[in-house]
Amino acid sequence: MQKGNIGVTTENIFPVIKKFLYSDHEIFLRELVSNAVDATQKLKTLSSIGEFKGELGDLTVHVSLDKETITVSDRGIGLTAEEIDKYINQIAFSGANDFLEKYKNDANAIIGHFGLGFYSAFMVAKKVEIVTKSWKEDAKAVKWSCDGSPEFTLEETEKADRGTDIILHIDDDCKEFLEEARISSLLKKYCSFLPVAIAFGKKKEWKDGKQVETAEDNVINETTPLWTKKPSELKDEDYKEFYRSLYPMSDEPLFWIHLNVDYPFHLTGVLYFPKVKSNIELNKNKIQLYCNQVYVTDSVEGIVPDFLTLLHGVLDSPDIPLNVSRSYLQSDSNVKKISTYITKKVSDRLQSIFKNDRSQFEEKWNDLKIFINYGMLTQEDFYDRAKDFALFTDTEGKHFTFEEYQKLIKENQTDKEGNLIYLYANNKDEQYSYIDAAEAKGYSVLLMDGQLDIAVVSMLEQKLEKSRFMRVDSDVIDRLIVKDDAEKQTLPQEKQDELSALFKSQVPAIDKSEFTVMAQSLGEAAAPVVITQSEYMRRMKEMANIQAGMSFYGEMPDMFNLVLNTDHKLIKEVLQREETACGNDLTSLNVQMNTLDTERKSLRKQHEGKKQDEIPTAEKDQLESLDKQWDELKEKKNGLLTAFAGKQPVVRQLIDLALLQNGMLKGEALTRFVKRSIELIG
Repeated sequence: MQKGNIGVTTENIFPVIKKFLYSDHEIFLRELVSNAVDATQKLKTLSSIGEFKGELGDLTVHVSLDKETITVSDRGIGLTAEEIDKYINQIAFSGANDFLEKYKNDANAIIGHFGLGFYSAFMVAKKVEIVTKSWKEDAKAVKWSCDGSPEFTLEETEKADRGTDIILHIDDDCKEFLEEARISSLLKKYCSFLPVAIAFGKKKEWKDGKQVETAEDNVINETTPLWTKKPSELKDEDYKEFYRSLYPMSDEPLFWIHLNVDYPFHLTGVLYFPKVKSNIELNKNKIQLYCNQVYVTDSVEGIVPDFLTLLHGVLDSPDIPLNVSRSYLQSDSNVKKISTYITKKVSDRLQSIFKNDRSQFEEKWNDLKIFINYGMLTQEDFYDRAKDFALFTDTEGKHFTFEEYQKLIKENQTDKEGNLIYLYANNKDEQYSYIDAAEAKGYSVLLMDGQLDIAVVSMLEQKLEKSRFMRVDSDVIDRLIVKDDAEKQTLPQEKQDELSALFKSQVPAIDKSEFTVMAQSLGEAAAPVVITQSEYMRRMKEMANIQAGMSFYGEMPDMFNLVLNTDHKLIKEVLQREETACGNDLTSLNVQMNTLDTERKSLRKQHEGKKQDEIPTAEKDQLESLDKQWDELKEKKNGLLTAFAGKQPVVRQLIDLALLQNGMLKGEALTRFVKRSIELIG
């Protein structure tokens, strides 16, 4: 028997492994089963080149549970005593401190960097035994044993067949790994597609009302998964069936891309476009990454571009190391090449479907849109490809490429500055009257109701030359696309101000909303009162919901314009009644205010260019007095208009109608509106 210490410069490697790999301790099973598969594959290679002349026989790797142990057994190449000494006993570290500092935050990197797949066993075991016999002629079986200290024993033993058994005596704080269900789930997660059969126990069947074991091995993996086959050998149903096996509860995928590249790197896999309409975050991390059919991770950021993390499926590449840190992946040149390749393959596939079957592409656009928009927003080179097949959809459900739509609206929707104005709505029902008004003018309106559309709008304004996007409710129809400077106003400014003041007094207080009331000439056929919302402020608030660092805008109130149509019969009637009821008083107040205003302006003119200390105190006092008198008269005038407006149910009714049209009339205000409507009809 040989005894000795494992060659490490740390005082004791095992507490380090336990401590720093604890969060990932389940990967021990992946590592041990992968080692067993490697040993089996190596024997197959030796057999194929004629070095191993014996019978291969059954090469199934067996995982078995006992009360205290887990055993992983293979019939691969096995190990000699010298090989155990070389590969198991000699672990060379550059120094304990370097080791701890460099890898304290990254469990996977420890195993990956030092080739410690086997040593992951000590994350869950208080004692590990290796019983192995090499394939080489006259090789003697040996047993290696270690109890979690640097000391080991190595002795000859009896073993009838070639191969290796790794026996883990499970530690008291890891008893969960002695449960059949736990091991079964780990094997399913990490070993479902290994290229050598993996058996866990025996198959079970129902007999006399209970489950009993049969004599047949319970093989848990598919050794030749779909992505390892040639596309020419596969039918659509094969791809769909594989998708169902990966994601049992999902809808059928839209379509898929089979990847198979040998140069300048190795990559195989199948990527599926799932049906996704919203909630980007929930649908990430559905791509499974494999290295030679060994499961590595489903967190593929850095390996595929961010927008493609929305796809589902499998990627397999031996060029992506099995155990690596995120930072390593993001800086690795092979990974970058793979990322670029996948982006190109995805855009080529989308382009191909668009060109060859546009109707199918349009049919699936609502599901594809989130991938394509996300890609255009986050990846410059993808935008350059996608701009030829990304689509606009109008309110009638017709689809256009960016170029097609530009040609469609160029003649009718170019403003006086030469800007092309894209009108859009994000809720067809809520903005129906605004859409209707725009279409009555011969304008086309886009429907942009996706969760990323507000960001896409801002992006396209930067990408498309002399182009602006305006939501249909962001201004009255004649001001959405300004064709000339002429803005007819039939009402004197004084009357516009009075009209605005009396309506302003009746606008209800709505939480987190502010209204500016203005009078404009909109034509007799237009609505009497229209609510619009500033494109800029509304867009900033919407962007605040999806973009970090813009919360300032999110806290601001919604800013609305309440536009009074001075050409409408009902507004004219309100003005006439106001003149009848308040005309004399208003005229008197206006005369007094105008007189005071003239005096104020005259004084201010005299003060122009003078510093404060150069203006006589008497003149300052006089100006202050005039301002105070003017403010008092203004308040009196507003009081007069408010009192009048309060007796005019039609004023509040017109405001409420506009609020109702915009979904802003609720609760008690809505109830009062209904009662008032009945009274007015009666």
